[in-house]
Amino acid sequence: MNTDILKAQGLCKSYGNKQVLHNLDLELLPGKIYGLIGRNGAGKTTLLSILTAQNTKDSGTVTYGGEPVWENQKALNQICFSRELQPTLFSGPNNFKLKYYLRSAAIYYPRWDQDYAQRLLNEFKLNPKQKIAQMSKGQMSMVTILLALASRAPLTILDEPAAGLDVVMRERFYQLLLEDFAQSGRTFLVSTHIIEEAASVFENVIILDQGRILENAPTDELIDQFRYISGREDVVDAVCQGLEVLSTHQMGRHKTVAVRGNGIKLQQALQADVDVSPMNLQNVFVALCGHGDEG
Repeated sequence: MNTDILKAQGLCKSYGNKQVLHNLDLELLPGKIYGLIGRNGAGKTTLLSILTAQNTKDSGTVTYGGEPVWENQKALNQICFSRELQPTLFSGPNNFKLKYYLRSAAIYYPRWDQDYAQRLLNEFKLNPKQKIAQMSKGQMSMVTILLALASRAPLTILDEPAAGLDVVMRERFYQLLLEDFAQSGRTFLVSTHIIEEAASVFENVIILDQGRILENAPTDELIDQFRYISGREDVVDAVCQGLEVLSTHQMGRHKTVAVRGNGIKLQQALQADVDVSPMNLQNVFVALCGHGDEG
């Protein structure tokens, strides 16, 4: 049995009358970079917090290396869940200084790399004496990334780490992630709304929709199943026989559809009098989670 596998089975979670997770199963294999994408309210943060024992579940199990993660320090020592810092607390502004978070991380994470943390602190131009409440959203995102990378945890989970970063710093984050992965081979799970920028980084993508996992597959293999087909309505309809039509857009007799199918069916479409174009991960996500025709 591989001790680095995180497995969730039959997860259910509700808040009041709203069920957020529906009998969800998930397995994270070691040595991969996973991307978790989903619409607002899909249950991403709830799922991540349950996987890392920061939230309770109504039913189901979560194990790491075959052992439950809940109240199990041995398992939790292998996991880092780095999420967005909050500028306010229940009592008012978050006046804790950054150095407090770094000291706490050095105690909590057995593999904490202080030298690496200091290098990132310098690169990000963060002041350890600065209070969290005084930080910009971008600075708080940098702290999230610093804590995750310097933890050196075998399973490292980041929730929207790039949300407050500009395009230059987002690119730098993905460089740091890939450099660390190449060196350590540890497992990363990154939740993000900025899909297309991150698509080339994700070896596997997990698509969460309304509390259910629609896909957990190698990114390139998943994308290769999807195409846009456009042309005269009757020809498009004929070509799409045997393909799963996910969305349609029609203007007069011209029709464009997003389809999913196997390689043979898609190759046949290329031979017809229609335009066939590839889809990127963001297109695939919209097609799967759009819940309805586009026009």
